Amino acid sequence: VQLQASGGGSVQAGGSRRLSCSASGRAFINYTVAWFRQAPGKEREFVSAVKYGVGTTYYGDFVKGRFTISRDNDKKTVYLQMNDLTSEDTAVYYCAINTICGTSLFAYSYWGLGTLVTVSS
Repeated sequence: VQLQASGGGSVQAGGSRRLSCSASGRAFINYTVAWFRQAPGKEREFVSAVKYGVGTTYYGDFVKGRFTISRDNDKKTVYLQMNDLTSEDTAVYYCAINTICGTSLFAYSYWGLGTLVTVSS
């Protein structure tokens, strides 16, 4: 399975950005897809995940209703809509998948290259 994250770029504080994670390979519908992020000098942290099956969603505490994760199984793509961005959201955003669901990065076996989001104040 290969993943490709896209949609990063520069945005002003208070703005929005939508990230996409496209997957190749079979059985995408059976995978949980998660987003993590890593800011300079910080550890990689969990942002959001959408589970296989019914598509239950999970969010990191810092999201506070600003982000929405969704998936389109036909397109094998997961989206992360990010609103009300702040400079604290500046980071490289990674998507990852696995057949189990979790908030730890160690729960995910396949990772895509990240996409950089820079929020300027």
